[in-house]
Amino acid sequence: MKRGAIHQLLAGYREGDAISNAAAVMRRHFRAWGHASEIVCEARRVPAAIRGEVRDLESLAATLAPDDIAILHLSIGAPINLAWAALRCRKAILYHNVTPAHYFRCCNPSLAADLEAGRRQAAALAGAAELALADSAYNAAELAAMGYRDVRVLPLLIDLEAYSPRQADPVLRRRLDDGTFNILFVGRCVPNKKIEDLLTVVHHLQGRVEPASRLVLVGSTAGVEAYHSLLVARARELGIRDLRLLGAVSQPQLNACYATAHAFLCLSEHEGFCAPLIEAMLHDVPILARRAAAVPETLAGAGVLFDSPDFPLIAETLGRILHDAPLRQAVLARQRLRLAAFRARDPDAELRAALAPMLGRSSPA
Repeated sequence: MKRGAIHQLLAGYREGDAISNAAAVMRRHFRAWGHASEIVCEARRVPAAIRGEVRDLESLAATLAPDDIAILHLSIGAPINLAWAALRCRKAILYHNVTPAHYFRCCNPSLAADLEAGRRQAAALAGAAELALADSAYNAAELAAMGYRDVRVLPLLIDLEAYSPRQADPVLRRRLDDGTFNILFVGRCVPNKKIEDLLTVVHHLQGRVEPASRLVLVGSTAGVEAYHSLLVARARELGIRDLRLLGAVSQPQLNACYATAHAFLCLSEHEGFCAPLIEAMLHDVPILARRAAAVPETLAGAGVLFDSPDFPLIAETLGRILHDAPLRQAVLARQRLRLAAFRARDPDAELRAALAPMLGRSSPA
């Protein structure tokens, strides 16, 4: 029996993006089940090098059957959200959260407007979705507050094998593995990540706790150049002695950053899931993070959490993590337990269970 197609619609698709990576994992499963499955995105929102991996919405809409399923990955206001609502097929939403617009009003008003539109569209689309999914309980609560009913949690799917240390870039690995303590953060260079707070912590760390330390920042600066410039100026003002602003990197380069990291520091105020926390655990890097948004849920008892931005205290705790072997091992032991639970997931079964109300008899045996 021919199975209906399961397609996914995204506002943007790019390498290194957690939502894009999750969509690719889901597509792999859908195709293994015997369904036709494409990732759909506006071509202008996809880098030219990977444009062949996605399909244009117009060509897809012409081939959709009423029993096909279209899953919208919702994270920002975009034309594709409204186009999804108009499709004549069965529809589901997978909500990744929409970052509050106020973080971007001073550095990218256009993006702030897209985020405001995303919040409005998310609320308006509640009636268009036959099935509502969210990749964290934190995000599910937001959907419920918007009027969505029976929201199911489908934790973010991560291709764990992509982060193998065996695939680490040797050149960058040698550059970072020079005897200096590397404090790593991975994530887009955006204001909600509070990267200025990371700079303040490293200022205290270098000045009072561990002079032989550096901050390594990995993440795209596209669209937030003004914020990036402010960070560079702030680093100079604080006298940060060793700051590596690597921007967007390849997967092997990212693996090299994790492989040489001595601690992962995340002081973000708003995260719908925060995939880099799982990535850091994969590389056995101790995590220190702000207790905010979905971060405690993703860590699930692992890492070291801070309720308030006491920067000298965070720096002192970092120093202890770097030099107190028993404490470091205790932190890593909790992270390994969390990672074991994450590894024990059955993504195939989770996807089947999440989509069961829509798959019905067409679900694979």
